[in-house]
Amino acid sequence: MAARPSAQQRLSGSAAAVLGLSPRAVRADDDEYAKGAESVSGFMHVYHRHILEPGKQPLVLLFLSFIVAFLFIRLSVRMIRAEVSWWPGNVQPGGLHIHHVVFGTALLIVTGVVSFAPLAQSLLWQSVLGAGFGIGAALVLDEFALILHLEDVYWTAEGRTSVDAVFVGVALTGLLLLGAAPFGVNNLSASEEGGGWAVTVSVLLNAVFVVITFAKGKVWTGLVGLLVPVFALVGTIRAARPSSLWARRFYGTDTYRMHRALHREAGFRRRVTRARTALSDAVAGKPDA
Repeated sequence: MAARPSAQQRLSGSAAAVLGLSPRAVRADDDEYAKGAESVSGFMHVYHRHILEPGKQPLVLLFLSFIVAFLFIRLSVRMIRAEVSWWPGNVQPGGLHIHHVVFGTALLIVTGVVSFAPLAQSLLWQSVLGAGFGIGAALVLDEFALILHLEDVYWTAEGRTSVDAVFVGVALTGLLLLGAAPFGVNNLSASEEGGGWAVTVSVLLNAVFVVITFAKGKVWTGLVGLLVPVFALVGTIRAARPSSLWARRFYGTDTYRMHRALHREAGFRRRVTRARTALSDAVAGKPDA
C-alpha cells in the first residue's frame, strides 16, 4: 500500500497549484532553502567557535572597519582629485580645509577614553568601540605622512608612507586576530608562564632582535617581528641596509659587509620596492609627478 503524502508535501503541492508551478520545482526550491539554511548554520557555528568564544568580535569589527574606512576615504579623495561634480568635496568651513586626520584623531580619543568606562565592559559596547576605533585609525594612518612631514604631501611620493603605514596596520591587526602576541609570549606553556623567568627571558631576547632589526633599517620587518619573533630573528641575521645606523656603525665604507649590503639593496630591495610601489599606486592612487 502506497504511503500517504505528508502535510508538508500536500501544502507544497497546493502552493505549486496556486502559483502554477510543478511539484518538482517546489521540491527543488525546498532543497535549495535547506542547503542555504545549512550553510548559515555552519557559518554561525564557525563564527561562535572561532570569534565569539575567544572574545575576538571587537577585534574583528575593528579590523573590518579599518579596511572599509581606508578604502572609502581613498575613494573619496580620488573622486575629489578627479573633480567629480556630484561627489561631496573637502570639508572647508570658512575656507579652512579640515583634513580627515582631525576627525580620525577625535574618534580615536573618544573611543579610547570610553573604552575605560564601566559601561564598556559589555560585548555590545566593546564591539561598537572597536568598530569606531578602527575607523579612526584608518583616517589617521591615511594621513600619516602629513603628521610625519608636518605638511600636506598626500599626493607626492612621500605620501606613500601613509599607505605603507596602513598596510602595516592591517598586517599587525590580522596577526592579532590569528592569535599572535607581542614578543612571542603566546608560544610559552602555562607552566613557563607561571614561573615568570621564561617569559622575561623570551621578551628580552625578542626585544633585542627587534631593536637590532630597526637599527639595520628594516622598519616594517621589525614591526611585524613584534608579533612574529621569527621575522625579527631573520632581520637580525640578514645584512643591514647601507644607509642604516647599524651599517654606518659596524660596516665601514669599503668592507665586504658593506659591499654585500649595497648589492642586496640594488637587487632584492629594489624589486621589493617596485612591487610595493605598484601595489600602493593601485590601491591608493598614483602621486603627482
